Amino acid sequence: MAKELNKVQYYYDSHPTEEDLMGETSWHNDLIDYLKAVLRWLFREQACAMYSDLNFYQTRNFREYPVVPDLAVIKGIVYRSTRNWTLASGDPPPQVIFEILSEETWKKDVYEKPSKYASMGVQEYFTYDPHEPPIRSGNAPRLLGWRLDPQRKEMIEMAANHDNWLWSEQLESWLVPDGPYLRLYDREHQMRLTGEEARAQQAEIEAERAEAASERAKALAEKLRSLGINPDEI
Repeated sequence: MAKELNKVQYYYDSHPTEEDLMGETSWHNDLIDYLKAVLRWLFREQACAMYSDLNFYQTRNFREYPVVPDLAVIKGIVYRSTRNWTLASGDPPPQVIFEILSEETWKKDVYEKPSKYASMGVQEYFTYDPHEPPIRSGNAPRLLGWRLDPQRKEMIEMAANHDNWLWSEQLESWLVPDGPYLRLYDREHQMRLTGEEARAQQAEIEAERAEAASERAKALAEKLRSLGINPDEI
């Protein structure tokens, strides 16, 4: 709490930014909720803070205009309630940032924000277009990614594989376009699940095992009866 009290009272923490004034589509909200659910399960055994639409600042200038990522992933940090995230106050930069493209922001997301996030020290930056039809026309890919070059201190655009997948070193996952969703897959190409999906899958596996054990027990009992042995008396 003391750290929060010592933070700069930034102008844009109490006045609307351009992002605050824009509405968000259901595609945007659904995808952010999904990504957070997948990442929470992925990082369930380690500290990892995730923030949506939080103001990020680099300096202590109270008039600095923030960047407001759709989703910022900060590994090694326990989530805390906060008014903003300030690098000049000792907050570490996110390792990964996602921006969901919109009609109003996609040009800034694609052409301006890579350099902004590079200056913050963000390791990987991804943009995704979940809209139907896609916002960008022609053969423009839904998914774009950049990785920080630490020597040049600039973002270098990632090359997709032949399936248009991008590998995230920070998330140890393939990022895979899937219409309105952006999926994550592990190295063995198994889709990463949300906690709810993982628990449902485990329950289904356990139910199948129980059913198989029951069928084996029934088969054994029938075999014993055919030999004149009452299985209930064993």
